[in-house]
Amino acid sequence: MWTTWGVPQDRRAQATWTREQLHTAFGDISFQTRPLIELFAAGGPDRSPTADALAPFPDALALVDVAALPFARVDSGAATYRPGALALAAAQMAVKAGADLMLNARAHAALTPQASGGLVTIERLSVTNTHQIVVHETHRLRAATLVLALGADGPHAAEHDLGLHTTHARAYRQTPRLNAPSSDDTPVLRAAGLTLRPQNGGFTLIPAVHHRDPHGYTPTGGHLTGVPTGLRRETLEDLVALMEALPPLGTGALGLGRSISDVPGAWLALPGGRADGLPLHQRLADGVHLLLGGPHADTLGLAVAHDLAAAVAGREHRPWQDEDEPAR
Repeated sequence: MWTTWGVPQDRRAQATWTREQLHTAFGDISFQTRPLIELFAAGGPDRSPTADALAPFPDALALVDVAALPFARVDSGAATYRPGALALAAAQMAVKAGADLMLNARAHAALTPQASGGLVTIERLSVTNTHQIVVHETHRLRAATLVLALGADGPHAAEHDLGLHTTHARAYRQTPRLNAPSSDDTPVLRAAGLTLRPQNGGFTLIPAVHHRDPHGYTPTGGHLTGVPTGLRRETLEDLVALMEALPPLGTGALGLGRSISDVPGAWLALPGGRADGLPLHQRLADGVHLLLGGPHADTLGLAVAHDLAAAVAGREHRPWQDEDEPAR
């Protein structure tokens, strides 16, 4: 989801450029302007009555106890899109431009002493008749420029493959399903950090990330009134706290699951170890760079990736800069 909420003023130009690219440069990625409406229990700047904000959206209004969350603010310029379709389109464009793409493979990096860049060991994988994944071929390649773009696994690879410590972290975030009706016109809702994104006729819930998960943490489901669920304890507590304000969360419409495998989830990078960390790229060694997304990757990720590519190519100007603004 693209929104400038939470983006510092000095990064707004990057966010605007990213929105333009999402809308025009990658074909059909289901990019759609969709209001984001955040709900509050108390009034404040830029807040209006919730009943007025949700009046044009009866399906969204049906989710909310207006008495519990009587105030709202609206980002009318927010938008949603499909990141999987974006990744596929970007990969196809890269291949057409001459990039090599190797599927069914895993890679490990290593530094080269007294030289820029590093070594990459690529293992091509195959599956046996007994469904075992085995290494079919191994290739070792020399790279003058090496970019670790492994998502939440990037900092771990930097430390364990390259021996370079970083301050970044990760957290496991689940995205349970709420089977309440939604349509293409339903806005995105947010309350107490929980985002309800309309998707496939229902809602995908995107819980807030409160803190980093410790090294070695294994995601496990929690218990609700003694019954095992697929939601981790931290997420379950957040949802329980909102069940009165958002009554459908307390019904069978919420997909709790019975084990951790029943609820979609993934590791999320936390740049700088912060739950609100902004996307960044970081030089780890000569010719070696780390690229991280994190909680604001939807809004700033493309700009940060472009900035890294331009830096590697030796370009000074960035497309989101004014002509009279010096390059950073």
